[in-house]
Amino acid sequence: MLLLCVIYEGENEDVMNGIENIKYNFERKNVAIGISESIENKTHFVKIFCSDDDYTEKVNHTFNIYMAEVLYDAVIKEFIHKSINSYLTENYFFLKYDEIQKIRTLCYHALKCNGAILDENEVYFNNRKISITRKIVDCIEENSDINIKGFLTFRMGEFKEDLCNSVDKVVENFMVEKEYEEFIKLLKYFVEIQQSKVEQVNIYIERNGNYIIKDKLGNDIMDDILSELSDTKYTGSVSMDDMIISGLITLAPGNIIFHCVDNCVNKELINTIKSVFLDRVEFCEECNTCKEIKGQYIKS
Repeated sequence: MLLLCVIYEGENEDVMNGIENIKYNFERKNVAIGISESIENKTHFVKIFCSDDDYTEKVNHTFNIYMAEVLYDAVIKEFIHKSINSYLTENYFFLKYDEIQKIRTLCYHALKCNGAILDENEVYFNNRKISITRKIVDCIEENSDINIKGFLTFRMGEFKEDLCNSVDKVVENFMVEKEYEEFIKLLKYFVEIQQSKVEQVNIYIERNGNYIIKDKLGNDIMDDILSELSDTKYTGSVSMDDMIISGLITLAPGNIIFHCVDNCVNKELINTIKSVFLDRVEFCEECNTCKEIKGQYIKS
């Protein structure tokens, strides 16, 4: 049973490797897949067959999904190679050349979307990929032959919205990360020019996520940290985490020790302080106070 005839010009190792991988995946399921290739005037005709004994509608549908993945890779490579630079320069004119090159690489990896889905950004990119591959599956089901060049020429427009939306998301993430890095650089500068007002700050994180802040001698200095922010009045609109970061920047302690860091609800607080204070930051899990905190139970 002929499943599909793929046509391409010149050499295309990516497509052939993709087809070979499809054959391998079916062989692991004990489904016999055959490949027949002929060449006429540098045009390759690759016919993909399934044994009549193994053929079912499910096998055919699975093959279409696998083949859609191969064509999806061809789509994103075509888009990255021919379209993304112009899209970025037209829509994000403020980007520098080196930034465009970084974003171009980030876009390729985001569109490939091969890794584990760990956060909402990867969910977004995966949804865009699914949207495109569904359209490619529909195209395969409608045709017994797929000419790669013609497919990329005439079908790319159907995928442009999803592709460009993914690019927009990458740029958005890039700009957020850039602003964060600039913010960290500014905070590091403030710390470097400040004279330390306290030798050591110990930040104890209770099981409910609350903070206890003490100096080297064990004196509670939470009020001292907040009072350093003489121009800031703590209100519900300013988080305690932000207040702690601002207080630490003002005090510029020589040493910051986090205790029971696993209890921290906002991991970004830890990352920010680590990025700003670098080797001044340490972590403790074994002191007596840590042991007391680990033995605590949240009272209802």
